[in-house]
Amino acid sequence: MPLKTYGVLIGRAVGVRREGAGDSPHYQIHLTDDAGVDYRAAVNVLSQQKPAELLYLVDDDFTHPLTARLAGLAGGWNTLPAGPGGPNLDFVRGNLFDPAAMRVLPADRSGPDNDLADLLDHYVRRAVDDPGARLYLFGERWGPEPGVADKVFGFLPGNGVHDIHMNQGNSGRFSGDDGVWQDGGLLIRLPGEGQGEGEGEGDGRDGERWVAIFLAFQNQAWHTDDVTGHALDGVDTSRPAPGDQPVRIVAALVDPAGPAPEAEAVTLLNASPAPVDLTGWRLLDRTGRASQVPAGPLAAGATLAVPLSGGALLGNHGGTITLTDAAGLKVHGVSYTAGQAAREGWWVVF
Repeated sequence: MPLKTYGVLIGRAVGVRREGAGDSPHYQIHLTDDAGVDYRAAVNVLSQQKPAELLYLVDDDFTHPLTARLAGLAGGWNTLPAGPGGPNLDFVRGNLFDPAAMRVLPADRSGPDNDLADLLDHYVRRAVDDPGARLYLFGERWGPEPGVADKVFGFLPGNGVHDIHMNQGNSGRFSGDDGVWQDGGLLIRLPGEGQGEGEGEGDGRDGERWVAIFLAFQNQAWHTDDVTGHALDGVDTSRPAPGDQPVRIVAALVDPAGPAPEAEAVTLLNASPAPVDLTGWRLLDRTGRASQVPAGPLAAGATLAVPLSGGALLGNHGGTITLTDAAGLKVHGVSYTAGQAAREGWWVVF
């Protein structure tokens, strides 16, 4: 079954502690919210299953409609309802990053800047030093535990968040944690480091910069059931290799000129050297509404503008677009923000 209490913790980082390479080491973060409540975030840096080293990706200028959805949340713990309607993370369906860009990093190694703990240190200690910075930690909450002091930082009551990593496509005994729209992650909002005022309007990032850190275990599957989050049987569920996607989404007309109903469209490119049969393929929006792609082959190097009618909708306040094949497996996905969709009649280029 999915995580029992999924949500996002928003707070200021006030301290950290690194653990060695034991059975299940974590990078520990001490946070406080605006009311002075203490929390601990336990970030995995090593898996209990082999291969033990984690996959990671850092986007140090994260641009995604997710940041606008976080803008109205209060500091402290926020429980997030299941499903795609809110700021929930889903590494498969949310088009947060390209899984092919993830890399493996050891948990803890002697020397500077050569392990996952060093990488987390680089960003989190910067947030500790900046009183205006805020951390957004997605995962499962524990506590509060009345009368029980936190085992790492000693505050009372014990209270915090863990499972700050991908939480679907698990194997063995961890498959019981599987679910959709409940992945973990770490976002850092750095004030005063973004674009000039007025740029990126509506993106939840005016005058600030967001850093996103995503973690996954090497044995987790990247094609999962849309209901259970379990790995799909009978298909290759491994992480895609760089450049593997033969057909990609390269542009979208989100806000066409003229009155409603508007003729939204998405452009596909066949980047491979051979034709690809698009029969049965679909384009999906964030909520799963789908539009059929015209059947037939797409020639090598050719593009195809697909009109979206009677299905997927591209909202002007930001969204995602996902391309699936005839078997319903994700082929490619992109996201766009309100700022990118602000110019009527212009195509958003990915």
